[in-house]
Amino acid sequence: MKAKSVTLYDVADSAGVSYQTVSRVINQASHVSERTRLKVEAAMKSLNYVPNRVAQQLAGKLSHTIGLATTTLSLHAPSQIAAAIKSKAGERQFNVMISMVEQPGAEAARAAINSLLAQRVDGLIVNIPLETADAQTVLTACGPVPALFLDVSPDVTANHIVTDAASGAYLGVEHLVTLGHQSIALLAGPENSVSARLRLEGWLRYLAQRQLAPFAIMRGDWSSLSGYQQVSLLLRNEPFPTAILVANDQMALGALRAINDVGLTVPQDISVMGFDDTEDSACFIPPLTTIRQDFRSFGEASVNGVISLIQTGGRLTVLHPVSLVERKTTAAPGSARSPSATQLADALSLLARQVARLK
Repeated sequence: MKAKSVTLYDVADSAGVSYQTVSRVINQASHVSERTRLKVEAAMKSLNYVPNRVAQQLAGKLSHTIGLATTTLSLHAPSQIAAAIKSKAGERQFNVMISMVEQPGAEAARAAINSLLAQRVDGLIVNIPLETADAQTVLTACGPVPALFLDVSPDVTANHIVTDAASGAYLGVEHLVTLGHQSIALLAGPENSVSARLRLEGWLRYLAQRQLAPFAIMRGDWSSLSGYQQVSLLLRNEPFPTAILVANDQMALGALRAINDVGLTVPQDISVMGFDDTEDSACFIPPLTTIRQDFRSFGEASVNGVISLIQTGGRLTVLHPVSLVERKTTAAPGSARSPSATQLADALSLLARQVARLK
């Protein structure tokens, strides 16, 4: 039987259930038993039945499609979140339509939202940095379609799941200060990024609580090249900071290269702390100490969140947790000038062997 000729009645006959039961399975109704659902899905598969989403939309039914409005997927974090969203949505039997913007802001976000609404999506995930007022403007443009925001301030009134930037900033500052650092430079993200601003504000707040002022404040554009350029400028003249807090791992990679280029070593001369814990950060030289955001669980949580809004409505405000991942780019200041007991023992042993050869 050809796929285009198969109807719900054919599936119902094959599965031995009613037409209404097949419809409930397709629309993911909660009051269908697992045994019945599996039987209907097996019949759909054997008959090559494909639900007519357009007909469902015209009938006012769910399209089982989520719209994702996102910043450029050339950056690591948005691409990883989008991949997790696609994967989790598939598990939940939802499709994902993606509309990507090159520039942040309310105007670009509204254009992306409108293109997704034209596809009759059931719900929207907005991963575009938006100030609180802009988020409200975009929310109004969404109309009755549920929307979940991922890159806004935690005080926004719209439904949101956001990274706990305050905890991430605290963990970074606390780690470096506990090691003994007082001359700490800050490499923030771009001014138009809400998450970059929240991280910078957190760093400044926790440094002030420790009665410390930042050694310097720099801004990059999230790329490793901008991290390299900004830190290269910082290291043109002494004195140097003993540590640098960096707003993402890609810029931290550029910072490591800049430090190496002027003949300094990490962490002996300058400690470096990243933010994100990208898959590559453990393979940096040295492996990067960073604040971990779990992009996969973040994307999965956003899918579960928007589906909940679609099905039951309600209010959703979540701070997604972060954690410290300590590797090899942070150490106590001046550790290059203070060799450990093991290092001293190794050096003395080598010297003894060299003296023995001369005898």
